[in-house]
Amino acid sequence: MSRIGKAPINLPAGVEFKIDNNWVTIKGPKGELKQHINSDGISLELEGSQIVVKRATEQKRHKAMHGLYRQLVFNMIEGVSNGFKIELELHGIGYRAKNSGQLLEMALGYSHPVMFYVPEEVKVETLSEKGKAPTIILTSIDKQLVGQVAAKIRGFRKTEPYKGKGVRFKGEEVRRKAGKTAAK
Repeated sequence: MSRIGKAPINLPAGVEFKIDNNWVTIKGPKGELKQHINSDGISLELEGSQIVVKRATEQKRHKAMHGLYRQLVFNMIEGVSNGFKIELELHGIGYRAKNSGQLLEMALGYSHPVMFYVPEEVKVETLSEKGKAPTIILTSIDKQLVGQVAAKIRGFRKTEPYKGKGVRFKGEEVRRKAGKTAAK
């Protein structure tokens, strides 16, 4: 049995769970999320204040979907109750970030600024403190969307291993390589 899939999900106070025609709807203090559940072999049941995900058979496909749907519902509940936050740091001389509303403008060492429109569901904030790397803070109730936006921003200038310049997640360690050495 899947260790992730068989774990029940606790439903916190103030969060509503509804399943209708294979669509799971989770409402909480921060918002509402919907997810389609493939009814073929997977079922969700509300038992008291816990949600239990069950599978029909021991097929490999059902085992995979068991853990997947349990984690998707768990992330939805976590998102509408607490939300998700990702911080990105810009390391490099002259690297800057500023936002005006949902439009993020970054100077990443190219000849032109990189402009990126952040989806409405994700809140963006930029911090520039003297002596620290500029920081981009992304917050949302949808874990998948905020992660995808962060990966897209990171993809504009991935951290290179020689000087460590680029966009990286806060706390990410970069394996540094030794450069060329003089051969004499």
